[in-house]
Amino acid sequence: MLIQKIVEELQDIPEEKLAQLYNIIHYFRLGLNQERRQPRTPGLLKGKLSEAFFEPLPEEELQQWE
Repeated sequence: MLIQKIVEELQDIPEEKLAQLYNIIHYFRLGLNQERRQPRTPGLLKGKLSEAFFEPLPEEELQQWE
């Protein structure tokens, strides 16, 4: 059974790494729950964009993205 194989693998993981593994499993599971609740539908956003959307970003803000 697959769950038993997972448990066996967990037994060989060092104690100091278990917190990292827990985070991986936890957020993976949360992502699965999110997928079930909110199916994504591709398409354009509804509504209108203000003119400010099309204005270039200030140089200072652009530098933060690089």
